[in-house]
Amino acid sequence: MQRRVPKFDPQTVPIQEAFLNAPPVSNEVLQPDALRQRFEQNKPWTPELTDESRKSLEYQPGMGKRIAAVLIPIVQNDDHLSVLLTKRAEHLNDHAGQISFPGGRKEDSDLDLKHTALREAYEEIGLVHHHVEHLGHLPDYFTITGYQVTPIVGLVSSVQELVPDTNEVAEIFEVPLSFLMNPANHQIREWVGPEGSRRFYAMPYESKFIWGATAGMLRNLYHFLRA
Repeated sequence: MQRRVPKFDPQTVPIQEAFLNAPPVSNEVLQPDALRQRFEQNKPWTPELTDESRKSLEYQPGMGKRIAAVLIPIVQNDDHLSVLLTKRAEHLNDHAGQISFPGGRKEDSDLDLKHTALREAYEEIGLVHHHVEHLGHLPDYFTITGYQVTPIVGLVSSVQELVPDTNEVAEIFEVPLSFLMNPANHQIREWVGPEGSRRFYAMPYESKFIWGATAGMLRNLYHFLRA
């Protein structure tokens, strides 16, 4: 299989738009019970379609996408919630070295996409399913590499010592949910090349550069929680 890598270094791409004055998700919403309540509600909201998803949907219309799911694990720490993320191994064919949620392609033996996300989380980082309380899911995200990804959101009650599968995961880390749900930390960057331009979200955190599909899904979580 051909290894697909970005045609540019996303960290060097200029920032085109920031959201310094946009309201963050309130601290009252960033609590376990409030998150449970929000996923039980049927509030109208508008998902955001990124350039990546738009181009993916336009590319070879009618062709089937590879079905996949990721787990957005929201960890309940003593004094705050955080999102558990991974850095993908550098040798992978798709999205190598990028920050991502645990997840992967649906297998025939999976009961549903929730099962896919939980199975992949266990295989990739050793997160046992009974530590995860399923809250719901976000709209599918379409990647430029041909995946239709369903983000499954779960509360992680307690995290045992996680062990990455080094064939897939180089690092496991957490980012405060309040940081990710504050638009002051969201950027739109625009790459311009011979094939045209592409705008993408980025959410740099300390030494970690969160961008692309992961940032796009987090942006939709922001819209969902703000509705």
